[in-house]
This record gives sequence, structure tokens and C-alpha cells, in this order.
Amino acid sequence: MLTTLKNAFKVKEIRKKIFFTFLMLVVIRIGSQLPIPGVNRHYFQDWFAAQTGDVFSFFDAFTGGSFLNMSVLALNITPYITSSIIIQLLTIAIPKLEEMQKDGEDGRKKLVALTRYVTIALALIESVAMAVGFGRSGLLEEYNAINVISVICALVAGSAFLMWIGERITENGIGNGISIVLVINIISRLPQDFSGLYQQFVKGKSIAVGVVSALVILAIVIGMVVLVILLNDGTRKIPVQYAKKIQGRKMLGGQSANIPLKINTAGVIPIIFASSLMQFPIIICSFLGYQGTGIWGEILKGLNSGNWCNPSQLKYSIGLAVYVVLVIFFAYFYTSITFNPLEIANNMKKQGGFIPGIRPGKPTSDYLSKILHYIIFIGACGLTIVAVIPYFFNGVFHASVSFGGTSLIIIVSVVLETIKQVESQMLVRNYKGFLND
Repeated sequence: MLTTLKNAFKVKEIRKKIFFTFLMLVVIRIGSQLPIPGVNRHYFQDWFAAQTGDVFSFFDAFTGGSFLNMSVLALNITPYITSSIIIQLLTIAIPKLEEMQKDGEDGRKKLVALTRYVTIALALIESVAMAVGFGRSGLLEEYNAINVISVICALVAGSAFLMWIGERITENGIGNGISIVLVINIISRLPQDFSGLYQQFVKGKSIAVGVVSALVILAIVIGMVVLVILLNDGTRKIPVQYAKKIQGRKMLGGQSANIPLKINTAGVIPIIFASSLMQFPIIICSFLGYQGTGIWGEILKGLNSGNWCNPSQLKYSIGLAVYVVLVIFFAYFYTSITFNPLEIANNMKKQGGFIPGIRPGKPTSDYLSKILHYIIFIGACGLTIVAVIPYFFNGVFHASVSFGGTSLIIIVSVVLETIKQVESQMLVRNYKGFLND
């Protein structure tokens, strides 16, 4: 990785892209500190302190602290992420959108434009809900129409501006713009998290205890990073052989290839879906001011990840078991709608390809489905381990941090993908230089 960055800075074109990306990230961090006029910035800090769930801390980590500070970038790119997931799922359900996806560059541009419109619509809905709902409770210094409209306009404009910056990084920077914006938001919270761990487990302790605690924390973080890298890069390669055929006077085909099936085929999506589904009732009850009594109160406590793995309240860890089941379910569900073994088998058959020892057509599709089921289960188990470790240490040792399994997977995946893009840009430049010579 360091060698790639060192070589990248030697190339003038790529160096400009890196500096452009860095400047855009500086702009984002400055915008995260700009307050919205007429807003009580301490309101959300006090409101956060009164919440028992960690879903809002998770959301604040995704916005890089902008939400907690109630800056002009408070919504950040979360509307865009939600919009992208919605459009991706609708592409499977709506034939017209599926045609756009298969329509090459023109179809891709139409889907991108549709994603932008949905992003603005979601940002508008969220900003109205925040300005009106929280405005009455003390978010606004003066609750009137002018201040409400100002907050709505600022939040929608901030979300649209970040979406624009992400696209500029993709076009003029090193690529992967939206993902890089998300990663810089998560990374910006890491110093605060590590400072909290230091204050809790190292500071004030004896030298021996402090050193051991620091080494344990470091080992856990490194171990999780290594596991995420293995999940991200792990693949099962299915060998494919293409039959020889005569075209004119030439003999074509006969070469061998492979189908790489990623172990973590669904990425971080299963964790996001499972967490959202578990935390949705808690969010609704918090907005309505309902604390929950009796059996419903117990259910809400079980859904709250802050109560999981607590030795004094083990009954609430049933919610963790439900969470694990949901992660595995969504891993299978998301892969089933994004990966079609039958379509791949048919395409292989049309091109004269076959898996050695497997007949073309349906037997190939069944074979791919069988292999895929094993791979999905392994990937889902790995995702579950990465996601559960932070909950375990939070419940047993009360080591609460904003970066969990989801954040770590996003950081590692985006960093690895960005490095690959830089390497590919350097490779393309070398090819161009060779052809020009």
C-alpha cells in the first residue's frame, strides 16, 4: 500500500487527483463545523445523552459529528446512501429500471439521475421532520416559519452539496467519491473514540495494567481489521473451460477462465439492514416519547444493542440472537437478488463455456447455487463475528465506541478499493505512455 502511494505521487496526473480529493475532504470537514443560523447546537447533545440506544451514535458516526453539532451538513450523505439502496432494490422489482441497468452508459446515467432526485426527496422529508418535530421541542431558538424554512433549506442544500462533492471526487479525484466521503466522516470520529478508551482503560491505572489494556485493545482492533480484509478479498474461483470452435480458417476458443465468487458477496448491506430493522422501533418510540412498559418495554430493551452481552441482564441478549439471524437472512436475501446463477449458466452456455465435470444449463446453475450457499454462510458468519465483537466488549466492559463492525468494514473495503483504483490508473497511464512511444 505504501509503495502504491509512493509511486502514485511520482505521477503528475495522479498527484493532482490526490490533492484535489484532499482539498474536497478539507471542505467537508469545514462544512461539518458550520452551524445553521437560529439553531440551538446544544439541543442534540443533551438529547443524545438522554437516549439509551446506540442507533443515533451510529448515525452521528456516519455524518462525522455533523448531526450532533447540527451543522449545515447534518444530514450528510445518508439520504444518498438510502436512495442508492432503494434504487438498487427497485431495479430488481421494476422491469423498466432493470432495462435501464442493462442499457449501457445511457441507462446508467438515467439511474444516476433518478438516484439524485430520490436523494433530494429523502433529504427534504428528513429535514422537514427534524425542523418541525425537534423545532417544537427546543431545537430552534425561536420556533417560527422563517427559522423552520431556513433549517430545511440548509439541510437539503448541505446534503445536495455533499452529493455533488462525491461526484466531483469520482470524476476529477481518485474515484469512489461517495464512499470516500463516508469513510472520512467515520475516521474523523476515531480520535475521540480512542481517547475515550484511553481514559477508561489506561489512564490512572498502574503501568502493568495500562500496558496490558492498551495491547489488548490494539490486538482486538488489528484482529478485526485482518478478518475484514480476509472477508473482503476472499474468493472461491470456479474454473470455466471454453470449447474450441472454427470460425473461417481460424480455430477459436479452448482457453480456460474462472468465475470469482466473493465470500462476502453482500458486503456490509446485511449488517445495515439488520441494524436498521432492529433499531427502527426504538427510533419511533424515542420520537413519540414512549418509554415502554410491561412486555413492550422488555421487548424494546431487548432490541436495544446497548443491553446486549450485559452479564447482569443476560435475558436482553436474546435480541443479539435475533440480530445474528437477521444478518444471515439478509446475506442470503441480498445475494439472491443481485446474483443470478441461472443467468450466468445461460451466458456460459451461449459462449460455449462449461465447468469441468458439470453439464451446461440447469446442472451448472444448480452447482453454482450450491457453492454460493456455502460461501454466503461463511461470509455471513464472518460478518456476524465482526459485528458482534464491539457489542460483546460494550456489554461486558462498557467500552462504548462509535466505530463498530459496520464502520470497520466500510473503512477497510473503501481503502482497499481506492488503492486498487489508483493502481489501475497508474497501469492505464503506463499503457498510454508505451503506446505514445
